[in-house]
Amino acid sequence: MQRLAHATRPDWQQRVEDYGLTFHTIEGEIYWDESAHYEFTAAEIDTLDDAVVELHSLCLKAVDYVVTQNAFAPFCIPDAFIPMIKQSWAKREPHLYGRFDLAYDGITPPKLLEYNADTPTALLEAAVIQWSWLQDFDANADQFNSIHEQLLARWEKLRTIYQPGPNDILYFASDEGYEEDFITTNYLRDLAQQAGFNTDYLAMQHVGWDDRKLQFVDLEEHTIHRMFKLYPWEWMVHEEFAENIRHETVQWIEPIWKMLLSNKAILPVLWKLNPNHPNLLRTEFEPFGNTFVRKPILAREGANISIMQNGQVILETEGDYAESPVIYQEFHSLPEFSGNFPVCGCWMAGDNSCGLGIREDTTTITKNSSRFVPHLFH
Repeated sequence: MQRLAHATRPDWQQRVEDYGLTFHTIEGEIYWDESAHYEFTAAEIDTLDDAVVELHSLCLKAVDYVVTQNAFAPFCIPDAFIPMIKQSWAKREPHLYGRFDLAYDGITPPKLLEYNADTPTALLEAAVIQWSWLQDFDANADQFNSIHEQLLARWEKLRTIYQPGPNDILYFASDEGYEEDFITTNYLRDLAQQAGFNTDYLAMQHVGWDDRKLQFVDLEEHTIHRMFKLYPWEWMVHEEFAENIRHETVQWIEPIWKMLLSNKAILPVLWKLNPNHPNLLRTEFEPFGNTFVRKPILAREGANISIMQNGQVILETEGDYAESPVIYQEFHSLPEFSGNFPVCGCWMAGDNSCGLGIREDTTTITKNSSRFVPHLFH
């Protein structure tokens, strides 16, 4: 594994915009960064792939443990929604995608930092934009990237499972006013349309409730039966309409059991069930030793993380999750390449490992402003 710097394509902004990536520059700072790439060997890619397959299996077993042992307390999920999670898992409601964030240096086994299992982003960049870059940069190289094809196949599988009627609509929703979420949601919507679904987009704030029909409705008061939402379950269960969710009139994508995996409380569960596993970092609900990483269980975008080393805080971030319960994870430094620290985001489509997207920062905490850098292997 190595990081190689080089010139960008002269018209790179227009090229990525042509594929829908309009947020390549955020507040004047480069987000899509093709001034370098990460290069792997085929064996290193196989190592990442194998780790993701293994971690996915461990995660499903961890969900089963939480449900069967009624071990929900650390997840801070409102009691009213626990029966829904149990039922959703018992039915094995189908899921769409996820992204494992791993620390990997090409030498030691990949280590799980967290699992973005409910609303992962950086998807268009990983699936489409970096593949387009590769064709221009080195068409003879390869890339750990069948994300687009496998997500399309997953939507086709879901269509077989759901068997929608000719007039059924699969709604796609995201938080209003967030460009990245809107683009990611509509990329997935486009794939669903290619798979044969009738679709429509609806801002999450425009999802309504009909008290007479006891149904969620769109702006034209059409009943919503099925919806993909790029909107976290942990927000949904605390909002005004949360009580209406319990009527279970909508089939949600992702299903509600995925909120267990998107919660960092799953990390101590994974360690408890699989102590000393080579792809896991020790993680507990209480501090251990004097060197660890303190993470809120529901924080996003690197917020409110503290890195403790020898009893001293060496790095911490601010955010809106200071009151959240926390977990304590073994400190495992990201590899450093000329002052850059990459995280390997490995994607799942259904139960299949399907690709890699790399985010890097100048610190060991990956944030919303961290750059996306393409990769290849020979």
